[in-house]
Amino acid sequence: MIEGLNPGLILILGALLVPLTSGFIRSLLILALPVLALVQIYTLGLGTWGHFEFLGLSLEITRVDPLSRIFGTIFCIAAFMGMVYALHVKDTIQHFVALIYIGSAIGAVFAGDMITLFVFWELTAISSVFLIWASRTERAYRAGMRYLIIQVTSGVILLGGIIVYYQDTGSIAFDYIGLTGIAGCLILIAFGIKSAFPLLHNWVQDSYPEATVTGTVILSAFTTKLAIYALARAFPGTDILIPIGGAMILLPIVYVVLENDLRRVLAYSLNSQLGYMVIGVGIGSELALNGTAAHVFVHIMYKSLLFMCMGAVLFRTGTVKVTELGGLYKSMPITTVFCLIGAVSIAAFPLTGGFVSKAMIQSAALNGGLFILWPVMLFACAGIMDHSGLKVPFFTFFSKDRGIRVQEAPMNMLIAMGIAAFFCIGIGVFPGLLFELLPYAPTYNPYSFGHIVSALQLLFFAILAFMLLIRFKVYPSELRSTNLDFDWFYRVPLKRLILAIGRLILIVWNWSLGIANDVLRYIIGLVSETHSSGKIMARTTASSTAVVVIVALLGVLLVFLYQFQQ
Repeated sequence: MIEGLNPGLILILGALLVPLTSGFIRSLLILALPVLALVQIYTLGLGTWGHFEFLGLSLEITRVDPLSRIFGTIFCIAAFMGMVYALHVKDTIQHFVALIYIGSAIGAVFAGDMITLFVFWELTAISSVFLIWASRTERAYRAGMRYLIIQVTSGVILLGGIIVYYQDTGSIAFDYIGLTGIAGCLILIAFGIKSAFPLLHNWVQDSYPEATVTGTVILSAFTTKLAIYALARAFPGTDILIPIGGAMILLPIVYVVLENDLRRVLAYSLNSQLGYMVIGVGIGSELALNGTAAHVFVHIMYKSLLFMCMGAVLFRTGTVKVTELGGLYKSMPITTVFCLIGAVSIAAFPLTGGFVSKAMIQSAALNGGLFILWPVMLFACAGIMDHSGLKVPFFTFFSKDRGIRVQEAPMNMLIAMGIAAFFCIGIGVFPGLLFELLPYAPTYNPYSFGHIVSALQLLFFAILAFMLLIRFKVYPSELRSTNLDFDWFYRVPLKRLILAIGRLILIVWNWSLGIANDVLRYIIGLVSETHSSGKIMARTTASSTAVVVIVALLGVLLVFLYQFQQ
């Protein structure tokens, strides 16, 4: 491996070979690149490389420390799973942009300065939108345009924050920033957009479900987790993140109960899970940051698994609408089992990865005296159990049999699901293996008697409540409808406002243009009166007359100068 090479560049440079390959060679290439990047991470060890001076700025292209290493590790594993899941895809564009997107996310994780971070940050936005447009539908095109605008806006705000921060401190090092002024606020907003903060979150539900079957799986693993990494790097212990994370946990619960599209259900659930990570960053203790890193690792596994299961269902049936599915366990039994594993993991059942990581963040909240936040997190666990742990598998595989009979998912999809399921259970059974990768030395035991009992009580009561609601037909009916969220404000009234402003600008422009034309016509008229044929300024004059006029003007000038000197 090349000494000091940022691991993300391995995937970006390797992506350039994708259009030159096909068949088995391409499959081998796209699987080998994430493995090579992972090898590069652990070959480098801890340290910094790639120091350059650019326009007076000190760049640090590669930095490996415990925080970046665990994020880079899970990104490489997620990349490998995503590429396995996409082996059946023959679309060169999808493979090409997916590798650039993943490589950019990994590159940003190992960036030691904010200029390098910004370059990779923007590259993730530009490359990932093609995974949405690859669906080649009008809805996907429109969703992709909105996604691109929001992601580029995040980058523009980030650049503005970097400029102000450099003016204030003279440094572009990507380390702790905090809310020290305008620069910190701008950078936090930029990170918050990609972290899907409340009221900035709808790009996730708008865009992810419109991507391709494989594109949604890949998108779900990187953009928001890169933003969580950036928050953990720059804003640990920032108090404002705690209520923001609490709101992120609670707000999506209502929508996931009502939502008919199961990929949108999972997208809302993704928002809720991000809230745990934001809370962990806001608490900022070693246990909380360990819990955040662990939850990112585990969340990528079970969320990718659930998205892969729904992608397989969409691939085979052509739909993921609750109102059109049911009884699929008969046709897709292996996918059903994998979906149940993802469901129990996201619900934080003991012996699953979700139980371990959420326990760390909840314990950090208690240790920090956040006694109001702790029951909120417990309530959210029950809500998650309802919308992702029960709703997704129940309505897809076990509800009313609609007579859908299809083939099981393709083998490559099942292998990718199997890898994710292995990690979901393996981390829960052997949490010490994950603890070895955490940024700080772990001193936490998730399997205390009290935590196990409280978790089981909560989850079993949530299951009972769900079953009773279904049994007595009280659970909200799934309808073919569109649920309005905050994005309505920028998709309808804000759009109308912008169009109205555009029309007003056009009116003002046309009015200004009319006045300018009138002025020009008046000037042209005056000129024509004096310079047109036969007019005074257009007449031919003898040279002797011109000499007389010049001598007269010179005489007047000399007299004026003489009088001025007197």
